[in-house]
Amino acid sequence: MNPFSRILPMAQSASGANDKPAAATPTLVTAFIDGGFVPGGNGHVIPVFYPGTGQIVSQLHESDEREVDKAVRSARAAFDSGPWPRLAIEERQAVLQAIHDAILAHDEELAYLECLNTGIVMREVRQRHIRRAAYNFKFFSEVISQQPGEVWTQNRDYLTFVTREPAGVAALIAPWNAPLALASMKIAAAIAFGNTCVLKPSEQTPLSLARLVEIIHQAGVPAGVVNLVNGRGGVTGVALVDHPGIDRVAFTGGTATGRTIMQAAGKRLKPASVELGGKSANIIFADADLERALDGALLGIFSNNGQQCLAGSRILVEEPIFDDFVEAFVARARKLKIGDPMADDTELGPIASARHREHILSYVDIAQSQGAKLLTGGKAIEGDGYFMEPTAVLAADNASRVCQEEIFGPFAAFLKFSGREQAAALANESQFGLVGYAWTQNLDTALWISRNVRTGLMWVNTPLMRELRAPFGGIKDSGIGRDGAAASRDFFTDEKTVTIPVGDVPLRKLGMG
Repeated sequence: MNPFSRILPMAQSASGANDKPAAATPTLVTAFIDGGFVPGGNGHVIPVFYPGTGQIVSQLHESDEREVDKAVRSARAAFDSGPWPRLAIEERQAVLQAIHDAILAHDEELAYLECLNTGIVMREVRQRHIRRAAYNFKFFSEVISQQPGEVWTQNRDYLTFVTREPAGVAALIAPWNAPLALASMKIAAAIAFGNTCVLKPSEQTPLSLARLVEIIHQAGVPAGVVNLVNGRGGVTGVALVDHPGIDRVAFTGGTATGRTIMQAAGKRLKPASVELGGKSANIIFADADLERALDGALLGIFSNNGQQCLAGSRILVEEPIFDDFVEAFVARARKLKIGDPMADDTELGPIASARHREHILSYVDIAQSQGAKLLTGGKAIEGDGYFMEPTAVLAADNASRVCQEEIFGPFAAFLKFSGREQAAALANESQFGLVGYAWTQNLDTALWISRNVRTGLMWVNTPLMRELRAPFGGIKDSGIGRDGAAASRDFFTDEKTVTIPVGDVPLRKLGMG
């Protein structure tokens, strides 16, 4: 059964003109198990909304414990007796490269589905998310061809060598804020090293990933290697993480959910990698290239509609330039083009859901109750869809909730600092430690602040650049584990040591009387 059979009407622009290409959109999204979509049955159904209008555009059939078991069993059979883990590296590479090409061939369709489901500006999805999703498969196809082994010859009587084997069946749990880019990273890494997997998207955003899984199989992945289940974390997610047939758990999402997943995985001694929240400091020194720093600060908090764990949501500005920088930031924020995420000139689209918009806007009152000054925004935009004004506040101090809690939206908090020691202290006064930003033209300052701010990643004079060869992940409440070439290999494989005598090594004889 192929659910991608219904064509939505041409997507309308803000003017009402039908000027966007239609794409196949499923009436009902179901699980994809053992190489095909399964019937929906009579289980729980969840509506799927388009944040640009608030309208229901599809429905999602929730996978219960029995359906999750079916998906895991399919992945288990594909791993235990299927061809995928046993293919030559060159054969696996060819399939991964074919997936890369297939994603790019379907870029318009995937971008439409992602925009329809998330409200992320389609231009941004097309230019960044789709290309990243495709590149993830190409990247790991190259990684697996370059992995060295280890041989130990120090003991003259024995040859010992170390190999890596695929870990088994991976549970991959993807977030709603960038489904294609983030889920594809997990899928590509898991299957590149010979594993099979079961993917669970957020129940809010199933559309693009359901189509991606279908495209992956059309590109040559055998049945059972990549399975898809859908539903809420408390139902589908719990059944998946707790299933005894799962060997690895990889999760991207909120910190509270990450703790729950780590606890559940720990009960069964399953390794888990969790990439969680952030409240990242964006540190702007007085000697920075201020135009570039301003561009970077706006991108750091307002790209992806402000809904990204990498957001530079605490903007720390050095005292001599504070007033001028804040004034320039506010002026630019007020000029952001807010509207139809399918229009090419839109800069800020809708929030992903009505409930999340309420959550973000609740911090306006929270901030003001703790002494913050509202600089701009702070209101919902009336009309269809879940739009809000880009918002910034001048925080009373770093201890306030608006500086300590992840808001996950287009909401910036400004703080003033004097000197690099205070900047580092403010940045480190946080339960999170995912990324950090620093803007300075002084090399000594750049190196000092990079060393003294406790994060998993530090960007200097640039925002939001991912080097996939390097490890990516956070410390403290921002998670445990890393993505990247070597880091993903370590997580998705097990080391095996083999020792062989190289001569006639005598053995003790027992039971000789």
